[in-house]
Amino acid sequence: MANLTQPPPASCKNVSLKTSAIFGLKLRLEDFEQTRLNFRASFRINPSLGLKASVEPPGLIRRIRREKFKTARDKQDEKELFDELKNRFLSFKRNTYLENMEHYKDLAKSQSPKFMVIACADSRVCPSVILGFQPGEAFTIRNVANLVPPFEHGPSETNAALEFAVNTLQVENILVIGHSCCGGIQALMSMQDVSDDSSSFIKSWVRVGRNASISTKAAASGLGFDQQCRHCEKESVNRSLSNLLTYPWIEESVMRGTLSLHGSYYNFIDCTFEKWTLDYMARSIKGSAAIKNQSFWH
Repeated sequence: MANLTQPPPASCKNVSLKTSAIFGLKLRLEDFEQTRLNFRASFRINPSLGLKASVEPPGLIRRIRREKFKTARDKQDEKELFDELKNRFLSFKRNTYLENMEHYKDLAKSQSPKFMVIACADSRVCPSVILGFQPGEAFTIRNVANLVPPFEHGPSETNAALEFAVNTLQVENILVIGHSCCGGIQALMSMQDVSDDSSSFIKSWVRVGRNASISTKAAASGLGFDQQCRHCEKESVNRSLSNLLTYPWIEESVMRGTLSLHGSYYNFIDCTFEKWTLDYMARSIKGSAAIKNQSFWH
């Protein structure tokens, strides 16, 4: 005969737990049913609740829909931009590359440009478009405000390009191109003190032209800001020409007569171009920049 005082077997205990869980679920379902009935009652009293929920999606959903629409539109614009670039490339290949196949085969083997061009990164100033340079004719470096840092300034992509162009490619001419409405020069001229430390990459870079800024403010203090900037746009070119001579291999090439340094100024407002050449001998005698062979193209 079984001992009634013994605890129930483990299997019975599990059944009891399951039953409790089921009863608990039943209770929760009853609570949910009561809530649903209460909501139905509220809806009968105020039917606009259902209409508002269906007509106005939540703010998050509306924002996601707008972002999806904007993304799709942007992707379409991007596709059209690159489709245009594709057409331009294929036109170049068909009308230029294939028609001058031998020339491009030679360029694939080596390059021997006569010019190194230092121009501004401004999208309105493209040396190949302005001066008609063809592939293989000009080794080009572009930076903000077409500046050349002095040798002691330290490594940069500009003087790395100078080293390669002069020592390896042995270019015969370096042409620095300044231009009108230069944002980099405006940033330089706007600085209160060019020696101040700044976290701005632009200000840190254009500080290379501080001597041009100082001399401009001294010579053109009575002029308006725009006129001062135009003066500095040309003055900075001459300062860059002087800075080029701080590189030993450049000065040596200039002294030997195998390299000439040229400055220029492109005014895209009236489409004019000024060009001049640094007079190295006059500079070495007078101790300041001097120019020769100045011309004005219009």
